[in-house]
Amino acid sequence: MSATHGTNGNGNGTNGNGTNGNGTNGSGTSGNGNGNGKRASLPQVADPVADLAPIEGFPASEKIYVLADDVRVPVRRVHLSGGEAPFDVYDTSGPTGHDLHVGLPKLRKAWIDARIAAGDDGNRTQMHYARQGMITPEMRFIAIREGLDPVTGPEFVRSEVARGRAIIPANINHPESEPMIIGSKFLTKINANIGNSAVSSSIGEEVDKLRWSIKWGADTVMDLSTGDNIHETREWIIRNSPVPIGTVPIYQCLEKVKGKAEDLTIELFLETLIEQAEQGVDYFTIHAGVRLPYIPWTANRTTGIVSRGGSIMAKWCLTHHKENFLYTEFERICEVMKKYDVAFSLGDGLRPGSIADANDRAQLAELETLGELTKIAWKHDIQVMIEGPGHVPMHKIKENVDLQMQLCQEAPFYTLGPLVTDIAPGYDHITSAIGAAMIGWFGTAMLCYVTPKEHLGLPNKKDVKDGVIAYKIAAHAADLAKGHPGAQRRDDALSKARFEFRWQDQFHLSLDPDTAQDFHDETLPAPAAKGAHFCSMCGPKFCSMKITQDVRDYAASHGLTDEAALTAGLAEKAAEFNQVGQALYVDKA
Repeated sequence: MSATHGTNGNGNGTNGNGTNGNGTNGSGTSGNGNGNGKRASLPQVADPVADLAPIEGFPASEKIYVLADDVRVPVRRVHLSGGEAPFDVYDTSGPTGHDLHVGLPKLRKAWIDARIAAGDDGNRTQMHYARQGMITPEMRFIAIREGLDPVTGPEFVRSEVARGRAIIPANINHPESEPMIIGSKFLTKINANIGNSAVSSSIGEEVDKLRWSIKWGADTVMDLSTGDNIHETREWIIRNSPVPIGTVPIYQCLEKVKGKAEDLTIELFLETLIEQAEQGVDYFTIHAGVRLPYIPWTANRTTGIVSRGGSIMAKWCLTHHKENFLYTEFERICEVMKKYDVAFSLGDGLRPGSIADANDRAQLAELETLGELTKIAWKHDIQVMIEGPGHVPMHKIKENVDLQMQLCQEAPFYTLGPLVTDIAPGYDHITSAIGAAMIGWFGTAMLCYVTPKEHLGLPNKKDVKDGVIAYKIAAHAADLAKGHPGAQRRDDALSKARFEFRWQDQFHLSLDPDTAQDFHDETLPAPAAKGAHFCSMCGPKFCSMKITQDVRDYAASHGLTDEAALTAGLAEKAAEFNQVGQALYVDKA
């Protein structure tokens, strides 16, 4: 598989384990950054995806494409019963039926090639093009995907990117990605974290988690691998990902210095950025706001510094008693980012790890620094989003958003939850989804999922699904609260199916059709139950919706309004009650 933009000797080929590394990078960048080198071959490993089964699609659904000029936007079409029109939903699952060894089709390659061929000043960011007044194919793709007006939508996307209020994470070396946007004026997005550790997981498992998370609706995925084969794991993930991929580069840097944070250098960091940017990473979490003066302010915290990246940089600062080199050398980092169109995800290395530490001096000082760094990145036309907490009780959530909007000039906010209480290990996908729904309502653009395994262990496939579904609920609830155009259509379609007892349509319109049907079938498994006008909660006599339907049928048959029918029906039932002697229970024998 070729991970680079441009043509190489065997650009679309694959070898036995799905990697090749001898392609010349045609985008003007290379492993040593001089624009004419060749990538070193990846180590040969046994086929890591040999045992992966295909991911099954959703029932009663098909992937279709909305066509407009040279863009082809995927949606999932849900077919309904009862004469109802099909319902289209946003789809993140990517093309089906491809060979994992080859990777996904390079959807954006022609667009990228054309822009570079038209004249290239070395800055290839979507923000750079937007500020030049250019509406890129990615922007037109996004306008359709977000359901915007076909005439004004592309210009709206361009203007939001130009002002920095939205980002399109789309590395030129990840042409397989389907364009998406992160911004407060658009649908609230969610991120799923995957990645191995020193004690668990393999390349195949992480590729499987990628496919699993995007099936259920993850809009971006972060590879947080800290174990073996970091580079190879990332290569497999990117080549098979239709969604943007983020990383925390300092993790791989730490691996290169064998875990000794004090040995980190800016040169090693820049080398690692180039390595990952060439593979196609779309956004980097960089903890440049962890400044030396702020570290003592964490000493009296309940949980200290809980960010891995934040703790690594804090250790480096204290060991050398110097300012964070990610902060002092930020301009040099910008030079790498703009060549590849890698977006900044400015990391909250001093985020609170408990509600006791929420909104403290260290957290807010770092946030102010992230606002300062945002202005520097924007000077280079580099896209930026801001990472946020963490652990925040409900009454302090809005303050977080308001301060971020003010200090970071409305750059998109990307938060981990937040968890609103610390008492529920094993259920932190719930404690955090509560905070996520609230912070999304207040304007956060992307929510980083939390799984049930948070604080306890590395998540497995079930945990990934549980986390994604919890956060799809939170994101959708936020869109409803924000009044996002079209957000309620799916709710209304499902509610109509529920009222009309179209059970299969209820299942198919839900976020998790399998679980919805499994729960129903636990007590009413017979096929005939799918046509029943009741479920096992109330049974046939006490179903409120069945009673309401009976009232409406009565009204229609007697030429009455619903209100009049209800009055007449109540009078009729009262008469029956009096006729049987006002007995609460009647002997039917």
